[in-house]
Parts: sequence; C-alpha cells; structure tokens
Amino acid sequence: MSLPVIVDSHCHLDFHKFDDDRDDVVARARNAGVARMVTICTKLSEFEQVVKLAHSYPDIFASAGIHPHHVAEEAAPTVADLVARAADPKVVAIGETGLDYFYDFAPREIQKTAFQTHITAARDTCLPVVVHTRAADEDTVDILQKEMAKAPFTGVIHCFSTGRELAEKSVEMGLYISLSGILTFKSAEDIRETVRSLPLARLLVETDAPYLAPVPHRGKRCEPAHVADTLRFLADLKGVSVAQCAAATTDNFFNLFSKVTRPF
Repeated sequence: MSLPVIVDSHCHLDFHKFDDDRDDVVARARNAGVARMVTICTKLSEFEQVVKLAHSYPDIFASAGIHPHHVAEEAAPTVADLVARAADPKVVAIGETGLDYFYDFAPREIQKTAFQTHITAARDTCLPVVVHTRAADEDTVDILQKEMAKAPFTGVIHCFSTGRELAEKSVEMGLYISLSGILTFKSAEDIRETVRSLPLARLLVETDAPYLAPVPHRGKRCEPAHVADTLRFLADLKGVSVAQCAAATTDNFFNLFSKVTRPF
C-alpha cells in the first residue's frame, strides 16, 4: 500500500549502526514515502558530523543539543553555543534535551540546568525544542510550565512513553507529542489509551532509529522507513484513514519544524 508524503521527525542516522549501509537506509526511507528526516544531535562534541550528514542529503535535517544522558560528560552548553550552531541552514531544532531519571546517567540538577539552557536557546532562535523525558514527568512538566510562563516557545515531547498528565499538560502548553514504534508494542496499552484521547492536530510520528523498531520489525534495527508502520498503526488507533493520518502528522511536522523546506 502506497502512502502520501510522510516524515520521520526523530532519528539518529549518524550512529555507527548505519555506517555500512546509510545510503541504502535513506533510499528505503524514500521508497516508503518518507520525504523528510530529522537526525538528532545527542552530543555537541559530535555536532559537526551530524550536520555534515544533513548537508549530504537534501531530505535530511539536523538539530543541536545534548541528550540528558551526556550532560555530565560534555562541556556545559551555553545558550550562545546552541544559538551559534542553530545558524546553520540545516539545523531545524534544539535538542534533544530533557530529563532522564530512569538511568540517572547524569546528576539531576545538571540535567535540569541543561534543559533550561536548551529551552532558552529554542526561544531565542524560534526553533522547536526536542524533549526527552523518562521517569521524570513531574519535573519535566514543572520546568516546561515555568519556562513557558517566562515567554512562549515551541517544542515536542519525543518518543512519548510516559503518563497521560504529561501528554495532556504538554498539549495544553501548545507542544506536540511524537509517537515512535513503542505505540505498537503489546505492553503499551496505557500509551495507546492516552493517544486515543489526544488531538490528531498535536501528533507527530518518528522512529528514534536505530532503536524501537515497530511491529512487525521488533527485534531488528529500526530505520526511517519503519515510520510508515507506526503511521498505519496510529491511523487505525485514531479511527482515520492512513491518508488522513499522514496528511495531519506531516502538516504538524512542518508547522513545528518551520525551518524545514517542504518537498511540495
């Protein structure tokens, strides 16, 4: 079944798991209808290779940021650091950033400070902030609400895999919710129940490749072409046609990532 234009709003094509067949991975994505991909920076020390990759393909864009796992091992980011990198025409977002208390690879206070720095940079550049949150709903909502009260900004809760309250409060703040292959997992009924209640106008799809391959690819390396499977699953969950779901999530993507050039 062919699909309308779709997008992968969050992947990691710079990761070594794609070193042997990156061109083929991109070609398969295009064949699946994926017209735009955002490859997400997780370490500023690796930003140059991320943005170089984005410049190597017309349909790939990039972000600038430090994942919460890495904020203790990287130099503390400043707003100026992030803003400078965002000047590149291929950089369309700030992050990923946020809070991860599940692994606690970095002290929580350092994570919070970095998160706030990324939000300020997102606000200053008028780019969306890409938020990673795991086992940290309360603090994530608290920081988002406090920062939104200072001045508005745009953003997305990527790879949604957490509680209803976080999703609903994020949507109330005007943020988007991005759904990965987790949505298709047997164990994810709570997530599906939340997604059923969320407005389609606030939803995106992603892969988080090379992680979290959706059904029917579970256990394999994930790649951007697999976003089509998540999209089909979401359409069924929301009770709309695949074409309607693709059109809505793609429009949402371009509304949020406004710096990304449209393919049509």
